[in-house]
Amino acid sequence: MPNTAGDPSEPAEHGGDLGAIRRRFPDAPQPWIDLSTGINPLAYPLDELPRESWQRLPTREAEQALLAAAQRRYAVADLATIVAAPGTQALIQLLPRLRSKSRVAVLGPTYSEHALCWRRAGHEVVIVAELADAAGANVVIVVNPDNPTGRLCSPDVLRSVPTSLLVVDEAFIDLLPAEASLARKLPANAIVLRSFGKAYGLAGVRLGFAIGSPPLAASIRREFGPWAVSGPTLEIGRRALGDDGWLPAAAKRLAESGDKLERLLRAAGFSIEGGTPLFRLVGHVHARRLAHVLGEHGIHVRSFTDRPTSLRFGMPADDDALRRVAEALQVPQKVR
Repeated sequence: MPNTAGDPSEPAEHGGDLGAIRRRFPDAPQPWIDLSTGINPLAYPLDELPRESWQRLPTREAEQALLAAAQRRYAVADLATIVAAPGTQALIQLLPRLRSKSRVAVLGPTYSEHALCWRRAGHEVVIVAELADAAGANVVIVVNPDNPTGRLCSPDVLRSVPTSLLVVDEAFIDLLPAEASLARKLPANAIVLRSFGKAYGLAGVRLGFAIGSPPLAASIRREFGPWAVSGPTLEIGRRALGDDGWLPAAAKRLAESGDKLERLLRAAGFSIEGGTPLFRLVGHVHARRLAHVLGEHGIHVRSFTDRPTSLRFGMPADDDALRRVAEALQVPQKVR
């Protein structure tokens, strides 16, 4: 049965709140290792930015340069279909305000902000376990690959979804083969959301993109108005998205880190439930207790109120971070 539960007045749970976790474990060893988010721990390197990017209002030329880099990186045919935004979250909150009251189906379990934002805007929202259960919905939302399960729907399957608006959140797709993205051959009824900060390890930059039909893209631009993205962000995004060598190298490094993390977690008694190149979802009958143990050792992982036997581990930055996880979970040296 579709799930219609959820209180839109309550804030959603998220990872990354180190302030709260530090207060909970004041005696934990420093520095904290934050594995509660799916953000690349080894960020794109930042050189000094031009002074004018800080001192002047963002220029049309700088925005166009960023969009051109994004068009090339995401293999999008028409530049008029891409909109830059101050983070994907801003787009998630905006989209429900651009539609009249609709029946919305969200493929779940998934990132809770989608359902929350559509409910807050007065739409009827159901969580469905299969795309077939979304039949009759005016809007269908798919996070692809999913957060936190890693479920991946093929572009051909997504193109076949019968709905007036298909929202596909590709926040974790950058490190997968390019053919996995719907943006390369976008249906007229679809809008794709792309996140910059996760794969490039620069979540604080706050940059995201919407890719949709020219009329829908134009309406999003109008809602954001001028100077939606800061000058430094335009420059950072242009440089990173235009760098052809960095992302494949990051994908290789993260694949190696993921293999090491999986071996460690299996040795600690976890089962691998899913994931992406930036995180693993694991299961354990004592997941809550183990999250507490990790917290006592200065390691923050993502737990879930609706999945009490699951934890999500982001990728450790290096072997030293992996060693601390292994020691906290009492994994033998030979497995690390």
